[in-house]
Amino acid sequence: MLEEPGHKILVVRKVAKTHRQSTFALLCQIISDWNLGEIFEINKTEMEIRCINGSQVIHAGLDDVEKIKSIQGITSIWIEEASELEKADFMQLDLRLRGKLKYYKQIILTFNPISVTHWLKAEFFDNPKEDVFTLKTTYKDNKFIDDEYIKVLMALKDTDEYYFMVYVLGNWGVLGKTIFDPMKVNSRISEVENIKVKRIGYFLYKYENERIVDESIKFIDDPSGFITIYQDAEFGHPYVVGGDTAGEGSDYFAGQVIDNSDGKQVAVLHNRFDEDLYTKQMYCLGKYYNSALISIEANFSTYPVLELQRLGYNKQYKREIMDTYTNRYQERFGWRTDKLTRPIMISNLVQIVREKTECFNDKDTLDEMLTFVRNENGRAEAQTGKHDDLIMALAIAYQTRDQQDYNVKFHKEEKTLIQKDKQKRARRSLFGGRRLA
Repeated sequence: MLEEPGHKILVVRKVAKTHRQSTFALLCQIISDWNLGEIFEINKTEMEIRCINGSQVIHAGLDDVEKIKSIQGITSIWIEEASELEKADFMQLDLRLRGKLKYYKQIILTFNPISVTHWLKAEFFDNPKEDVFTLKTTYKDNKFIDDEYIKVLMALKDTDEYYFMVYVLGNWGVLGKTIFDPMKVNSRISEVENIKVKRIGYFLYKYENERIVDESIKFIDDPSGFITIYQDAEFGHPYVVGGDTAGEGSDYFAGQVIDNSDGKQVAVLHNRFDEDLYTKQMYCLGKYYNSALISIEANFSTYPVLELQRLGYNKQYKREIMDTYTNRYQERFGWRTDKLTRPIMISNLVQIVREKTECFNDKDTLDEMLTFVRNENGRAEAQTGKHDDLIMALAIAYQTRDQQDYNVKFHKEEKTLIQKDKQKRARRSLFGGRRLA
């Protein structure tokens, strides 16, 4: 306003009267603190501030739509407590930026991230446009608070976890009864944002005589790919691949790879495509990770497990079912999620997330955990408009890991070297660390 004459800045809140003790009071205080009283004229009745160079600030609320419509030549908008607005409100305000000032025009939104399902997150964080800049601040950025107040904030961790998570740490909050510990999940999200993804892409392979040629399988690096690798396959490590198909209530196929020796999430597949392409990518993913155990849900379609079998991938999870004709148990490939297994697999995953949060590296998976809640009937499911494909694939991987080895298998020569090294250390310890002649 001081350097560029002619600005007309609109400050908006949901209710007009809330400006008086917040935004208007703040701007007036700044003018006073900076000794700019002779440069600005303040109209306390209308909550308007004018600069001698022609720039001005106007306060309005969405409860007074006619006033907003009558304001002409707006160059910038500040929306305070933007989480109070509906998306339609924002779109209308966006249309008000029609001033002819030669300088840039912008909308500034300030808010606390009260809910991970809020339209603000989807609009500006999940799929931000090129002209969007986001800035996260917490109490650590406030140079005016003292140590005593910081202690008060820290005490909220034990008294009000939700308030602490949102208003102190600045993490996205969750409304409703979440299944996973939001504090643990949000903390891990903050950590994984700094984790460098090893590779992103998809598998390329030769398909001859109705089979995939194993020797031809190659991972193609592509930033627009649908497979994210956080840790490459390590020799001798046992892996499990859990799969969730695009069944009822979902339009994504998902695959989760865990290292069965330590339970860490090492790769994720997530995409919309046909069942046959999904199955072939899962085949390659399994082969890539040392011929891993593949466990795909067989609730809505048995095609993937049958196709894997036809392709020659027999290291699949096996479940027992009762043959109603012979009254004998028979083995079938694929995981079955039902009213008995579903609560168990979800409870198992909830415990793992709570006790070993460091095992998870994929932000999209963690984001799904924040929107996985209990409905009014107590059933654990994704919130309306959200997905649980990654959660279910991960839960299947952990639930079926008993059919895979847990121990790392070393190469024979490598194992011999390790044994020799142990023997050397043992001899040194017997002789006080002195070398033997």
